Amino acid sequence: MRILVTGGAGFIGSAFIRWVLANTAASIVNVDKLTYAADLESLAPFAENPRYAFEQVDICDETELRRVFADHRPTAVIHLAAETHVDRSIDGPMAFVQTNVVGTVTLLRVALDHWRALEGDAKAAFRFHHVSTDEVFGTLGDDGRFSETTPYAPNSPYSASKAASDHFVRAWHETYGLPTVASNCSNNYGCWQFPEKLIPLMTLKALQGQPLPVYGSGLNVRDWLYVDDHASALWTILTTGRLGESYNVGGDSERRNIDVVHAICDLVDELAGPLPGGPRRNLITHVTDRPGHDHRYAIDATKLKAELGWTPAETFESGIRQTVAWYLDNRAWWERLSAGYDGQRLGVAPVAGPAHG
Repeated sequence: MRILVTGGAGFIGSAFIRWVLANTAASIVNVDKLTYAADLESLAPFAENPRYAFEQVDICDETELRRVFADHRPTAVIHLAAETHVDRSIDGPMAFVQTNVVGTVTLLRVALDHWRALEGDAKAAFRFHHVSTDEVFGTLGDDGRFSETTPYAPNSPYSASKAASDHFVRAWHETYGLPTVASNCSNNYGCWQFPEKLIPLMTLKALQGQPLPVYGSGLNVRDWLYVDDHASALWTILTTGRLGESYNVGGDSERRNIDVVHAICDLVDELAGPLPGGPRRNLITHVTDRPGHDHRYAIDATKLKAELGWTPAETFESGIRQTVAWYLDNRAWWERLSAGYDGQRLGVAPVAGPAHG
């Protein structure tokens, strides 16, 4: 099995590659543009592995994509390449449209031609797995969870771009017969995550004794998924999922944002020692909420568990402890990234474009 992974130098993509190379006999072709959030250091131990190849290619570049498919002849595609940070999508939505929508359609066109040229068992075995987010479903009240049949209601430019890509993948399956599977996951966390996301950002700021900015009241709820558990779920869906189906992936770990920050503060106090001024919870400051900030996400992963037998291995408590400890032990890595991102606030307010007649 030779899997072409788009976005393989990103947070989830690199975790998937590490998991596959460590747990299966499959080969990997990592296709990544290497944007600001990509980092090949997380894959350095596999750089010389004969089952691993890297191609620095933008998924919007159809000519280069066709070359990659011709050179490597993948037996499966798992599509993770995307712009993902909601705050950045508020400030610059067009980059999200380009990568998440145009890039996905370009990849679908190339994959369809590749699949059509296959014959016999190779054609029957080919799979295209599209990886998406629970944010396409919008927001929940205090009750209920997202299922695979929840209507789409994206509220940010990021989630709208991912919803569009989901629909294009479905259309390529229904119109052209491309053998696709899809998944929508809850918030991922773990090692090697770029420190613009909540958990690494709060961990690093807490370690350095800086103010911890919590949006609004901090009562927004997210369902947290340890990234290695997500990697195992992606493999399960790619290899055993039913064609044309989508599967929700969640960690059964709903937490309010403020409670996540409290947990991080307590772990940093425990693992790094307290600050002279007292517990790190004292560093929490409430700031202006994100525009269009969804109240609550929660995933119902019953279908994935019942049909394909997947369950997460980590609880939130075990996963967050491993994550915080990793960031404390890998200071050189995140200090290198700070040259390009110092934790500044993004997406404070909607940006109004010029009026059009």
